[in-house]
Amino acid sequence: MIRTFALAGGLALMAACTQTQIDESPEDMGAFKLRINHVVTDKAVKGPVSRDATAEEWKAGLTNAVDARLGRYEGTQEYDIGVYLGAYMLAPPGVPVIYNPKSIAIVDVYVYDVGQKKMLAREHRIQVLEDTTGESALVGSGHSRTKEEQIAGLSLKVADAIEEWLAEEHQKDGWFDALPDALPDAQAAAPAENPPGS
Repeated sequence: MIRTFALAGGLALMAACTQTQIDESPEDMGAFKLRINHVVTDKAVKGPVSRDATAEEWKAGLTNAVDARLGRYEGTQEYDIGVYLGAYMLAPPGVPVIYNPKSIAIVDVYVYDVGQKKMLAREHRIQVLEDTTGESALVGSGHSRTKEEQIAGLSLKVADAIEEWLAEEHQKDGWFDALPDALPDAQAAAPAENPPGS
């Protein structure tokens, strides 16, 4: 786990200074509709030098962010999402410029197709680094953000990464294609353009 944090720290140095927004445009998610958003945080490992955070604080942050992003899809088929926080590091105040660690969260994601009663994915790992602004890039978010702001920002990054991953899988493998019995009644009952014998 320490090696994972070290790798993430190196990646942070190359990360672009972009801000993830809560209301970014929806992805193409087919017939997706979120039924259960199951977040587990009580076994998360706190990284070296991290600020303290409770399991409840992380659960609230991740639950709210995933609900905000995935709860807006109103498809015809239901799916359950499991999010397990494995590790985190919330940057403490450091020495500006010389030492300004960036916050990190690592989660495993599960996807369950309710209608077909099957798992679509198990333990898909997602690792996110906090967004940076001009101020936090210079002095570190431990100086410029509270613990609550760090958790909220990382939770939003996790939700954003999950949404993008689900959309990619749908485009690649048709995860959320509408099944015939899940089509709207009018569409399902529509006659074929060229019925047999015509």
